[in-house]
Amino acid sequence: MFLENTTNKSCSQGWIEVITGSMFSGKTEELIRRLKRAKFARQKVEIFKPRIEVRYSVDEVVSHDENAILSTPVDSSANIILLANNVEVVGVDEAQFFDEGLVEVCNTLANSGIRVIVAGLDMDYRGKPFGPMPGLLATAEYVTKVHAICVRCGNLAQYTHRTSPDEKLIVLGETDIYEPLCRVCFNRARSEKK
Repeated sequence: MFLENTTNKSCSQGWIEVITGSMFSGKTEELIRRLKRAKFARQKVEIFKPRIEVRYSVDEVVSHDENAILSTPVDSSANIILLANNVEVVGVDEAQFFDEGLVEVCNTLANSGIRVIVAGLDMDYRGKPFGPMPGLLATAEYVTKVHAICVRCGNLAQYTHRTSPDEKLIVLGETDIYEPLCRVCFNRARSEKK
């Protein structure tokens, strides 16, 4: 699978940027900032998110502080290839919810000269690598790990702790069922649940 970037032949080097961290760390805010800068530079930009992500909006990527940018919801990573025509920059939010094919899709886009900016949780609520994120982190040229603040002690938080008893891997929610925690508080909270 190889796409041809027809927008700017003289500047056809693509790459992958990954923005990752826990919930409430500013991943989506940083994604939106980068995409808006690309639009300001008059680059052709397409933004995608998983169709299941409807917490704030059906057709926008929205940060926790309500900054938003129009996006296209898709059912699978393969749809991104089909819809990313004649673009210079592709943004993907909530990458952890996509199938494992997202890694190949992002590499195909980058190989065709497109700048790919991906945001997603690196770990699930159990502290385990989440979905296609490990593969994206391994193949990306640029990785930005952002941190929240631990709501229990005030240290840097890199874990997303689920406060509800639900054990499904994907449960959409906000501060009602998730909290950012540091390593010590996360391990303590996990051991208290057992």
